[in-house]
Amino acid sequence: MADPNWRVRAAGPADADALSLVASATFLDTYAGSLDGSDMVAHCAANNRPEKFGAWIGDRRDAVTIGEILPGFAPVGYAVLTGGIDLPVALELGDIELRRIYTLSRMRGTGLGPALMQQVIEDAARLSCRRILLGVWGENHRAHRFYERHGFTVVGTRQFKVGNVVHDDLVYARPV
Repeated sequence: MADPNWRVRAAGPADADALSLVASATFLDTYAGSLDGSDMVAHCAANNRPEKFGAWIGDRRDAVTIGEILPGFAPVGYAVLTGGIDLPVALELGDIELRRIYTLSRMRGTGLGPALMQQVIEDAARLSCRRILLGVWGENHRAHRFYERHGFTVVGTRQFKVGNVVHDDLVYARPV
């Protein structure tokens, strides 16, 4: 899938700062008005540090993809696929977690989200994985539809804390 207005590519160590920035921007863009603002800012500050992205980029079990707008190559989306699974479901040999996949809302309808997902699936196959798992907020119905269009089905639930509020998530899976 190609679009003259964006590209996706594997992230490298020099992309950690840009990924940190787009991670916070997309989290705020996605959940502003749904979650408490101070909780969101604290969550971003704790979970979107460049060092975290650097660790994922440096781990051979993981794959990080960045989406960039053209011209100028500003980051507008990303995906993180990690072997460090943090989901409360029975794991199977060959599982990997899609820890994050986000685009800025202005990129909706451009094909960037599906291109990121296609890259995730290709990376999972390259890493010899058999199943992709992910967790998503139970109230994020747009995301549910996106994952279901890409072959994911619900396999469990979890609770996810942002600030002092515990949210109910769905856990999805799909074969590679």
